[in-house]
Amino acid sequence: MSEWKTAMAMLAVVFASTAPAGAASCVSLGTLALPHATITLAQSVSAGQFVPPAGGGPGGGAIFKTLPGFCRIAATLQPVTDSSIQIEVWMPASGWNGKLESVGNGAWAGTISYPAMATALAAGYATASTDTGHAGNNVTFVVGHSEKLVDFAYRSVHEMTLAAKAIAASFYGNGPARAYFNGCSTGGRQALTEAQRFPNDYDGIVAGAAANYPTHLQGAQVWTAQVSHQEEAGRIPPAKFPLLHHAVLEACDALDGVKDGVLEDPTRCHFDPSVLACKNGAGNECLTPQQAEVAAKIYRGPVNPRTGKSVFPGLEPGSEMGWANLSGPEPMSLARETYQYLVFQDANWDYRKFDPDHDVAQAEKTIGPIMDAIDPNLRPFFGHGGKLLIYHGWADPGIAPLNSVHYYSSVVDTLGPHAQDSIRLFMVPGMGHCRGGDGTDTFDAVAALDEWVASGRTPERIEASHSTKGVIDKTRPLCPYPQVAVYKGAGDTNTSANFACRLP
Repeated sequence: MSEWKTAMAMLAVVFASTAPAGAASCVSLGTLALPHATITLAQSVSAGQFVPPAGGGPGGGAIFKTLPGFCRIAATLQPVTDSSIQIEVWMPASGWNGKLESVGNGAWAGTISYPAMATALAAGYATASTDTGHAGNNVTFVVGHSEKLVDFAYRSVHEMTLAAKAIAASFYGNGPARAYFNGCSTGGRQALTEAQRFPNDYDGIVAGAAANYPTHLQGAQVWTAQVSHQEEAGRIPPAKFPLLHHAVLEACDALDGVKDGVLEDPTRCHFDPSVLACKNGAGNECLTPQQAEVAAKIYRGPVNPRTGKSVFPGLEPGSEMGWANLSGPEPMSLARETYQYLVFQDANWDYRKFDPDHDVAQAEKTIGPIMDAIDPNLRPFFGHGGKLLIYHGWADPGIAPLNSVHYYSSVVDTLGPHAQDSIRLFMVPGMGHCRGGDGTDTFDAVAALDEWVASGRTPERIEASHSTKGVIDKTRPLCPYPQVAVYKGAGDTNTSANFACRLP
């Protein structure tokens, strides 16, 4: 009921702002009254003059110098007493495309996503971001503050969305004609959470490499560190990751008809790391039997020892160059912290004692209802015309790509084949976590989503590119799952036009 009242109050602001009085100046928005919100900054920023505050998150660089002039609004939202949600809303001073693109966060968030906002603004969107209710990219903010976990899990993005729409309506004299959300990793979880919990917030959503199943995902990440450190002879040193990767390519690269250093569909690759087991000694040109066994486990993923059921998918062949993220000298901090501070509330909890049966079940009980975003019933979101575009890199070394395949399949299985009119999954060969890798990792998912929402034309392929030192050296189509890009048999294999999307 409280969320409904909040939404109605925000809409009242929107309707009031569309009165004949028209648009407001940027500076005057400093006195704008919003429910449980305080405007802390209302500033006109000249073209090319934005400088992100210290600690404003990674990336961005030169794009800030190319931004057009915009109105920058910062606000603090306090939907409950212990909330302190920081948001920013940027609105083009001219050339607004009439739409809002809210952007997501990574890891534990704790900062405004300035680079992602800059990309949206440069494309003509009004844009919004939040720090999710805390400062700093770690989980200690939850200690003694249970409501801040709710803010991080879902409340902050929803409240930001309502406020951003009201602020845009006040500035322009009318609200956004369409609203989109775009996020990857934690941002992908935020994206799916919005579709599931608040289906009316957005008209279209892009969810990349979604960390939407944290009880199992972070469990799998802890497990990967555990099996990698059970004994010294089994730990795979980073110097051997290229050995594994090259062996995978040698075995499977040509399966898709093009030998280019990228696996189009790694699920077809049945590489057995035992072929690299040392015959004599244990040099860098082979794996110890224990290392080969650990590699096989990482490809397979954790299994419940009691039931034999998969806890979470394993990493795919082709992802080996990023394995240091999970199986390096220390476990991934985000995964360990999830179980230390959220599941067991014990800073001394030892990842080496992780139990895939008991501990994941405990996670489902304690944080699953708040954090997991796995509900396949998207009927309310699809019912008002909402479109969901999911993407995931096949070479992701942090979040198993099959997690996105499984969620997509669960939606189609639940709602029937017609759901494919509203949901599309694009798997990206050779791409790592959200970006990077040897595959075509540069593409405009938001543009594809916008055309889909605006015209009703379901995206049948998305053009993507790979660059080396800033120069594009390969283009390929991304195909809607389960289709894959198939070489037509003639022409440059680095040119997208020579590939068609087909069922394997």
